[in-house]
Amino acid sequence: MSKHIIEEANRCLLCKVPQCKKGCPVGTPVNEVIQLLVQGHIEQAGEKLFLNNPLSVVCSLICPHERFCEGHCVLQKKGSPIHFSSIENYISEYYLDKASIQPIEKNGFRIGIIGSGPAGITVAFVLALKGYDITIFESEEKIGGVMQYGIPDFRLPKSVLEKIKQTLLKMNIKIRPNTLIGQALSIDDLFRDGYQAIFIGTGVWRPNILKIKGESLGHVHYAINYLKNPDVYDLGRSVAIIGAGNVAMDVARTAIRKGSREVTVLFFRGENDITANKFDYEYAKIDGVKFQFYAAPVEFVDEGVIYAKVSEAIDANGQKQYVTGDDRNLFKADSVIIAISQSPLNNIVSTTEGIRTSDHGLIITDSIGRTTRPGVFASGDVVTGAKTVVEAVNLSKKTAEAIDAYVRSVNGLPVEEVV
Repeated sequence: MSKHIIEEANRCLLCKVPQCKKGCPVGTPVNEVIQLLVQGHIEQAGEKLFLNNPLSVVCSLICPHERFCEGHCVLQKKGSPIHFSSIENYISEYYLDKASIQPIEKNGFRIGIIGSGPAGITVAFVLALKGYDITIFESEEKIGGVMQYGIPDFRLPKSVLEKIKQTLLKMNIKIRPNTLIGQALSIDDLFRDGYQAIFIGTGVWRPNILKIKGESLGHVHYAINYLKNPDVYDLGRSVAIIGAGNVAMDVARTAIRKGSREVTVLFFRGENDITANKFDYEYAKIDGVKFQFYAAPVEFVDEGVIYAKVSEAIDANGQKQYVTGDDRNLFKADSVIIAISQSPLNNIVSTTEGIRTSDHGLIITDSIGRTTRPGVFASGDVVTGAKTVVEAVNLSKKTAEAIDAYVRSVNGLPVEEVV
């Protein structure tokens, strides 16, 4: 075992009222896990992590821990919180490698899960542990959704997702790759074939657009498309990235690793307004990414980006306002990548009656994931918009319990209230 892991675990105060647990969206029992580890019960620690968060191994690598568990550690006040991310990763990897996860006896009810991103995988694990016969329908060839096709390898090695896939298969969960629901098969077809409930966890894969002149030019691309397979892009030496969220940081750092020498993020606000996680922003600067603030793109041209300078002003109510100037400036770049978030595709809702969506195309649900069509549930980014993996897990655990309650109810079985 790594000396670093031991030292970090031994630093934990094992608080009786752990603030780290309160700070975690999925309520990871940090103190209990660490106590099991130091007592030599690593497999029990891994099981506790897995049952609380089936994607613990992923969250240990990509969670913004400084906002969640580590940011709430009482030792944070002294400037050195317990680095639980490292401990969690060590335990979770060990558990997936060593634990003898066994399939549960089937209860006779079949559930269809559309999408194998964080939400779909979470619901699959939770319901499989209750005995449901689970089939995952994945439109791509590999599972993982945004974890597979939207997060670079240097942040999340794809070997981790292969371990998760093997765990799904160990639990007799069926996976149908290259199957886009809404084309050959519809949700109505799944109900026809005996699925008691359907879960939608298809994420957000339609890039938001700027709607400015030049957006269709050949050197202009969208972030979510680029991250899906960056090796097929020839971006050239210099790249301009529009946007300053986590996806923009991933794109910028990937472009540098793929050979672009000058990568610059253009953002229409200031440094303090960047929406990316602090550490992702700092890592991007370490990797050599440059930043140009207060620059609003107004047109794309063959030579790069035409932008206007933005200034800050305070309105009559004391609120900060951003004023775009009339000036026009050229930022030279061989390629441009637009990273201003995404919205859902409509292949399912356009072929299914009874599922309401918002003006932005997000599926409308109640607090536990029930859509406006009975028997159809949804959670994750397709409901909330782009969020962290752990936030998707938290909502999806509640939705899995709601699915269980629904199936039991329609089949005349006892039901526990879901909150």
